Amino acid sequence: MTRARISITIPESLLEAADRKAKELDRSRSWVISDALRNTLVEASAESVAGKPANQVGEPVRVYSPRSIEGLGPYRLDQLKADLALTPTERVRAAEKTGRVGSLREGKSYGNRIITFDRFEDYLDWCEKERTRPR
Repeated sequence: MTRARISITIPESLLEAADRKAKELDRSRSWVISDALRNTLVEASAESVAGKPANQVGEPVRVYSPRSIEGLGPYRLDQLKADLALTPTERVRAAEKTGRVGSLREGKSYGNRIITFDRFEDYLDWCEKERTRPR
C-alpha cells in the first residue's frame, strides 16, 4: 500500500490524547490517527447502507475494520485461533513449511516475498538456513 505524507492542524489537546493512545497501544501517532479515520469512514459507510446520511468522501470507501472477523467461517476462525496460540518461532516454522509445500506443489518459486520476524534472532536463524539451503 502506498502512503502519502500530509499536514493537518488539530488542537494541541487532541494531539496529546493521540500521543497518549499511541504510547498505550505501542503504536505510532500516524497509526492511531489513521485507525481513527478508518473507523470513522467505516461508520459512515455503515450509516449510508442503513439509510442514514453519510459524510461525503471523494473516493470509494472500503469497508474495513481491524476489530471485525466477519466473513471467517467456523473452520477459518478455529485455524486463526490455533495459529495465534503458537509462539513466534512456531509461526515462522509453520510459514516456512507452508512455503516449501507450495513451491514443491507448483514446482517453482513464487519470486518476490515479504518476510517478517518477531525477533532479530529469528532473522539470523533464517539467514543461516538460507545460506545452507540447496538451490
